[in-house]
Amino acid sequence: MCTFYKYYNGEKTAPVLTIFIGGNHEASNYLQELPYGGWVAPNIYYLGYAGVINIAGIRIAGISGIYKSNDYMRGHYEVPPYNEYSIRSVYHIRNLEIFRLKQLREPIDIFLSHDWPTGVTEYGNCKQLVKFKPHFQEDIDSGGLGNPHTEILLKHLKPGYWFAAHLHCKFAALIPHSNQKVTKFLALDKCLPNRRFLQILDIPHDTNMEKKIYYDLEWLTILNMTNHLLSIKNVTHYMPGPNGSERFNFTPTKEEKEAVLMKFENDLVVPLNFEQTQPGHNNIVKSLAKSDQRKLNSQTQQLCKRLEIDDPVELIWKHQPPSCNVDDTIDISVSDSFINDSDMIEENDDLPLDNSPINKSSKLILPDPKNPDGLNINDYNQSAITLPTSTQRDCNLPDEDFGRNEENDTPLKKFKRRNADMYSTLE
Repeated sequence: MCTFYKYYNGEKTAPVLTIFIGGNHEASNYLQELPYGGWVAPNIYYLGYAGVINIAGIRIAGISGIYKSNDYMRGHYEVPPYNEYSIRSVYHIRNLEIFRLKQLREPIDIFLSHDWPTGVTEYGNCKQLVKFKPHFQEDIDSGGLGNPHTEILLKHLKPGYWFAAHLHCKFAALIPHSNQKVTKFLALDKCLPNRRFLQILDIPHDTNMEKKIYYDLEWLTILNMTNHLLSIKNVTHYMPGPNGSERFNFTPTKEEKEAVLMKFENDLVVPLNFEQTQPGHNNIVKSLAKSDQRKLNSQTQQLCKRLEIDDPVELIWKHQPPSCNVDDTIDISVSDSFINDSDMIEENDDLPLDNSPINKSSKLILPDPKNPDGLNINDYNQSAITLPTSTQRDCNLPDEDFGRNEENDTPLKKFKRRNADMYSTLE
């Protein structure tokens, strides 16, 4: 916890290629620099507001954020410094990303989301879920547990796997589709002692291909053709539909994809072009510098120029003057106050807070990240993975473990959401 700056400033390097989406506890101001995805640090790749990539023959799609109906139809208007409302709304899913993902037609192997699609509880052990999280029952009964728009995506895309998080519990389900396909859904718990937060799956892939990330041609073409639908206004923004006069089907044709491929000169490899946009913190004092020296992310700028699309942050800045004083700096010492409960945003605005005390005798001890000399993004060894003994029973489950949870599990003691005491000893 609180160590990402070490990866950002080069002190450490992720030992394996890592691909992730945003939830509702990320550094939103940083992720906003990469709306279409990019490297947040060497060997750590972010999918953006929504994105599709290919690696070793596996097609991975994802959407960042959580669903809130009040913000779903708004534009991407937020920009730092955030106010009391926009600091939350910035990570709320928008209809533009859902609309773009609906245009996909080629098969998806893995889909990532933070919150769950609504309805998945019907296909797993709902009884065990409610036993562990009794306050879910009301939302399950009303159909309000999860995101209704990703439920539509689930039924439309029919991915082989769907991975989620957010609700702080493990849940597996098998979701059948009309074409005999089945989606294996898996959500895991938060990373705490005696919680089921880790599972390793072996997904078939092309072992002859290098472990490089490739842009997805269908997705790039959709971004290019729907650029005019991007809004940066804090107003209701509708997507085109069949009853309107404008084009509403943006599933790319062969000719449209070929035109975009030419823009990339037939090379869809994602470049290793990570670049710091702000000075990295040191491990003694974290400085939060307020500055009018706005700097756009070069990764986004390069992609937007080649694909002929707009960077939403750049569009906002063109219409909004800097509001911060370059001389203002806040120094925050590394102490318990840095992770005080009162300073943190709740993980789930819809769910009640677990106020039961934590067992202070339990300490979360994670191994230091590896940083071998000469680490190369393509040279990591996926097979050399050693699992901690305490999680072994959850990490090697066969495929048939999807769709069930152990009936005889005893409900685990609830933890206070922030668990600050467990992270109070920082490096």
